[in-house]
Amino acid sequence: MDTSFEEKSAWIQLASLVIGLGGYLSFAGILMSNGINVLPAFVPFLVAAIVVIVAINVVGHVAVAIKNRSVEGDERDQLIGCRAESQSAWILGVGVIGAIIALILSVHYFWVVHLLLISLFSSEIIKLVLQVVYYRSGI
Repeated sequence: MDTSFEEKSAWIQLASLVIGLGGYLSFAGILMSNGINVLPAFVPFLVAAIVVIVAINVVGHVAVAIKNRSVEGDERDQLIGCRAESQSAWILGVGVIGAIIALILSVHYFWVVHLLLISLFSSEIIKLVLQVVYYRSGI
C-alpha cells in the first residue's frame, strides 16, 4: 500500500522533533546536572536543535514531494490530523496551566521556560505519533 504525502510528512516531522529535541534535552540535562540554570547558556543548543529540525523537515519534505507528484490531502488526512490534534492538545494546556501555577509560586523562570518547552513539544510529538498510528490502523 502506498502511503500518502501527509503520512510521510508526519513521519518526517516526528523524526526531526525526536532528533532535534532529543539532542537539545541531552545537552540541557548535562548543563542542568552541572548546576547551570541561566537561559543564555542554553540558547546555542536550542538554536542548533531548531536548525536540525528545520533541515530535516526541508530535506525530507522536498524528497517526498519530488517522489510523490500528488501532494493533495483528502478528507481522511484532515480527519486524522484533527483527531490527533484534539487528543494531544490537552498536554499543552496542562503545561501552560502548570507554568502559570509555577509563576504564581515564584518558581525560577528557568524551570518555567523548560516546562513550557517540554509541554509544547510533548504535545506535538504525541500528535504526530497518533497520526502515524491512525494512518497505520486504517482510519
